[in-house]
Amino acid sequence: MTRRRDPYQADLLSWTPPQPVVRFEPDQVRAASFDQRLCKAMALALKEARTDRALIAERMSTFLGKEVTKAMLDAYVSPARNTHQISVSRFFALLHVTQDRRLLELLAEPFGWAVVDERHADAIAEVELAEKRDEIERQLQLRRMKRRGAR
Repeated sequence: MTRRRDPYQADLLSWTPPQPVVRFEPDQVRAASFDQRLCKAMALALKEARTDRALIAERMSTFLGKEVTKAMLDAYVSPARNTHQISVSRFFALLHVTQDRRLLELLAEPFGWAVVDERHADAIAEVELAEKRDEIERQLQLRRMKRRGAR
């Protein structure tokens, strides 16, 4: 006799914690230069958006108030077309349309930064404050020990 699963009972083992930082897998965007990495990342973001590039270009155009065509998107993601690099405003529109945070993470990573959801900002600030408190406590303890040793 098999046990019936209670539909109101959560399966704790099936839960995976959310990832505060979302990035491309290194092998997905491996390239000789940053320009080529960016091309690969944008191509992957467009592919995984599961929306026709022409529609993405149309939505980018609406967002910017300037024309963006499918041909432009194709040129931006082609490593062979190194004379067609995406502008910051068009990159911003691409982020807006695809909502792919990995594109921002690609820009932040070389600086040792991370792009996190704003809902995590308070927790990060709390940890930073706790680390600073611990550092101050260590400094106070060293000074106390030094002062006691000088007597």
